Amino acid sequence: MDTEEAQAAENYRPGTPAVICRWRLAGKTLPLENRHLHALGKRRIDGKAISPHLIAWAKQHIEGTLQEGSAEDPDGVLLLVIDEQGRAAMAVGPYEPLEDSSLLALATRACAAQREAAKTGCAPEVLWVADKGILTIGKDVSAASAGALSLACDIASTLGYRMDFQENLAAEVLAGATGFDEVFLVSDEHGVVQAADAKGKIGAELAADLEKLYESKRR
Repeated sequence: MDTEEAQAAENYRPGTPAVICRWRLAGKTLPLENRHLHALGKRRIDGKAISPHLIAWAKQHIEGTLQEGSAEDPDGVLLLVIDEQGRAAMAVGPYEPLEDSSLLALATRACAAQREAAKTGCAPEVLWVADKGILTIGKDVSAASAGALSLACDIASTLGYRMDFQENLAAEVLAGATGFDEVFLVSDEHGVVQAADAKGKIGAELAADLEKLYESKRR
């Protein structure tokens, strides 16, 4: 690091976080790297798209960050924070499973992620419901998909499931205004998480297929 870079690092003071990404690792790798970076490029800060320069910075720094931080947490989480001025920081930390996977807890998380999406254009967690073999995904069909969500949609399509999209799904589930056989959350950090009180075959299939990808990286 030269003198100018050292001075810049010393003077760096992170501002208010505008975008926070938590991307799950497996075997010291980021299995969904390309999907995550694509979704990052769809996010906004104060109504403006994240710059290609910042996307390039993130891509360049992932490998180095994993080399430095994944030794202690090979199956941890890569954290990327971008502040309101477009300054970014990246680090690896331990993965902590959800303590509460009830339907209420998952739907509440999905509602919070939807509020985040209203600002950034992309929700990191989305609620799904299955009813009579049809999947409904809790996002607007034209909205950007986070990395794990895009993969889950691809898996569901390969398995032959019909998918509908409904932006206010999580709120309707909380209000008891929609029927379902099973409910699960699709998350960049936690993968596919079935509601403890609304589990089923479809959620188990998607969770198993995603886990196969992670397991291949651990080997």
